[in-house]
Amino acid sequence: MESLSISDAMNSAMTVIVLASMPILLVAMGVGLIVGILQTATSIQEQTLAFIPKILAVIVSMMVFGPWMFGLIRDLTIGLFSNLHRYVG
Repeated sequence: MESLSISDAMNSAMTVIVLASMPILLVAMGVGLIVGILQTATSIQEQTLAFIPKILAVIVSMMVFGPWMFGLIRDLTIGLFSNLHRYVG
């Protein structure tokens, strides 16, 4: 019987948080960078011009990466609940 601690569970949770959020953050950052470069090149400084493409890109990336992200979260949850007796007591 292997020894599991709360710090191991927290480490796994933090890893899953970083992995699950990374694709969405990278897509939003990439689209924001591209729109920012286009705004600078064309001297258009409209705030909604940067907001709407990012929202659309995040929605599309959620549709693409969503099953993978929720699979990571599901596996973490199943692992935590199946080892709950080792964390308590």
